[in-house]
Parts: sequence; C-alpha cells; structure tokens
Amino acid sequence: MKILKIEAMGIRCPEPNDNNNIRHTMLVRVETEDGTVGWGEGIAMWPEAVKAVIAVVEGLSPLLIGKDALDTEANWQAMKDHVWWYGEGGIASFAISALDMALWDIKGKLLGVPLYRLLGGKQRDRLPACASIHVKHETHEENADEIAAYMDEGFQSVKVGFGKKGKARLGQEAAYDLAYVKAVRDRIGPDKGFIVDVGNSVKWDVGHAIRMTRAFEEYGVWWIEEPFHPSNIEAHRELRAATTMLIATGEREWTVDGYHRLLKTGIVDVVGIDPARVEGITAFHKIIQLVGAEKRKFNAHAWSTAITSAASLHLSISSPHCLLLELKPMPNPMQNELVKEPITQKDGWVYPLEAPGLGIEVDEEAVRKVRFM
Repeated sequence: MKILKIEAMGIRCPEPNDNNNIRHTMLVRVETEDGTVGWGEGIAMWPEAVKAVIAVVEGLSPLLIGKDALDTEANWQAMKDHVWWYGEGGIASFAISALDMALWDIKGKLLGVPLYRLLGGKQRDRLPACASIHVKHETHEENADEIAAYMDEGFQSVKVGFGKKGKARLGQEAAYDLAYVKAVRDRIGPDKGFIVDVGNSVKWDVGHAIRMTRAFEEYGVWWIEEPFHPSNIEAHRELRAATTMLIATGEREWTVDGYHRLLKTGIVDVVGIDPARVEGITAFHKIIQLVGAEKRKFNAHAWSTAITSAASLHLSISSPHCLLLELKPMPNPMQNELVKEPITQKDGWVYPLEAPGLGIEVDEEAVRKVRFM
C-alpha cells in the first residue's frame, strides 16, 4: 500500500500535570492511497524546535511518498541514510520518530492487528500503572496528599520530578528534600513504589548525590533517575559504586548506537527510552534487544500525548524487560481530548490496546483546536 500524503503540524496546550504550563509537541499524519491514516509524534518541546522538526519532516517526505507503507525497516533506513550529515540525534531524530511511528500505526491497521503483535506479541498481560508527576505544591503535606490520592485511585507507584515549575523547591536543599521523601513514604505506606527523577534543572555534585541516594534508600525509593547530565559517565559510575539503589538514565539519548554505548558503560540499571525521540518504533524495538542482552530493564518515557503513550504501551507490553508504565494522573488535553478513548489505568494496571495499529483513534477536530503551526 503506497504512501500518499504526509502532513506535519505543531500543537500546544496547557498541561495540568506540569503546573498548567504550555506544552508544545509536533505530530505527523500519514495517509496511504486507500485512505488509511497513521499518526506519530516527535516531542520537540519548544516552539522553535517544533518548527524545525516540521521542516525536516517536509524534507524527508519525498523519500516516503509512493513507497510501500508496510516496508517499515526500509523506510526507516532511507530516512536514516538521508540525514547522515545532520542526523545523529536532535531535530532529525524527532522527525524520524514521528514518521516511523505513523508508518507502524498504518502497518498495524493494514494488517488488522495491534502493534504489539507486530513486535513479537505480548510478553505481559498487563503492566503496573505508575503516576508520573511534577512536584509543585508549597508544603510537603500538600504534595504527599496529592500522591496519596493517586494511590487511592489505584496507581501502584509514583515517579516524582524534582526541580519543576511550581512552589516546591525540591533539589536545592538536602534537609528539605529528605523531609519531602519521608513525608511521602509515611503517607503512602511501605508497599507502594516510589521513584525520584532528579531532573535537568537540578545540579548535584557527586558527593551530594551519594549522600542523598543513600538517604533515599532508607525510605524505599526504587530508583534514582537522571542524577547527573547523561554525558557525565564518571559521575554515574561513582554513584553506582557507592550506593545500592538502581540508577535510571537514557531518556535523552537519540539513537540505537547511542544506547549501545550507554549500556556498555555499565552505569545504568533502568534505561529510559522515548519512542518520540529515539527514531521511532523501529529504533525502540532494536534498543529493547540491546537492553535484554545486557540483562537490564527499561522504562518508556511517555510524558506527552496519547500517541506516544500508545506507542510506549505496545513496546512495553511486548518485552519481558519492562517494569511499569508511566501515566499522567491528572486529566489533560494531550491525553484525554486528543483521542476518542484515553489510555487509563484500571485497578492499578494498564492493559494492552487491542485495536489495530497504535490502538487509538485520534480526534482530528481536537487536533485542529490546539494546532499552532
């Protein structure tokens, strides 16, 4: 089935899970000659980056128009070959991610099967649901109460982002951070999962990171995520040697080769992978094989629209190396309005999507309402 049309667009809307900040991303709509439509996403984040990714998608489109939509590997490789001069990560990777994701959506629809079946089938019947939030309230009690409410809804774990916009000051003072972690653990009890994402805006040195991680271990934190800039391999290595907590990093990597290099450093236990960043479904699936070969685990970074969440769910359910699935717990436009049936947890679990392709129906009228370019 030949590819007929490709349209790239930028969308933006407020995100309640990010203190109502305006979030930007870009989508592609790919249509075949029989009218089958596939959707993909590249999480470019900032308006200027969205504009640049749209330009790259438009540059890549002539490589795909007229090609067989079922030839996902060949189409992915053609895009990779084209961007050889400027494409080891960055804007080109976002563009390839969106296009590749849309083509896999089409492939599943044309073959009449959900994406996970094209990736080898289910390895799990369901995944534990994790509420993924940015900490924003002024007091520890308010923040702990918010998390406890999500646990009451059924979520089995929570991942909290430090250093985010809002009234919280996490990531700046040791005593304050430890008091927060204690307040949350006391509030949710000993059995619920608890993950700390240190985040890009927090700048810890190695000594401080070791002290904080050791202290977090006493409160049953599952893993520490992005404690340093991803390129600082030595800092990660020192932290891993000095603590027993799992270390997660990788969500800011771009390519299969980049993940191969990261895994070979031996510093990462839980590999963060974003299908809207790492050159799509094709690359993500290749990276999963590398993760398995190194006896590590992975976690899909799915913090954007329902399109990326759907891709993440299929990839995660098709592998034995995934621990959980992150969901935004507060209703929001990019998850709840962009598709006809939002992806949600049920009694603490996320179940596979059974409709063909990505398994979601994008509401094109809702997309038009939030489109800005």
